[in-house]
Amino acid sequence: MAYSEDLRQRVVNFVENGGTKAEAQRLFQVSEWCIYDWLKRGKNLKPGKPGPTQPRKLNLTALNTLVEEKPDAYLDELARDLNVGKTTAWRGCKQLGLSRKKNQSLQRAKRG
Repeated sequence: MAYSEDLRQRVVNFVENGGTKAEAQRLFQVSEWCIYDWLKRGKNLKPGKPGPTQPRKLNLTALNTLVEEKPDAYLDELARDLNVGKTTAWRGCKQLGLSRKKNQSLQRAKRG
């Protein structure tokens, strides 16, 4: 859980008014790296939003279109066509409510 903005401001004010980082660490019971990070941030002490910060690599509409075009494609084939990992393609299929094919190794043996 993130520290409150008020606590962050109090720690920064303490250090800027002559207190040492070690004293602030003991007094406010926060880690040393937090203090260094908060001092580096300057005035922006709001906690960051948890979770991914970049857009997702997998486009769900592209996945859905690809599955409609190639309904018999295996998961690794879908992943290769979308330039993502197999796990990412699997999660996208799960989000779209698509079931996966079972026993892929058996089906490969039948093909080859």
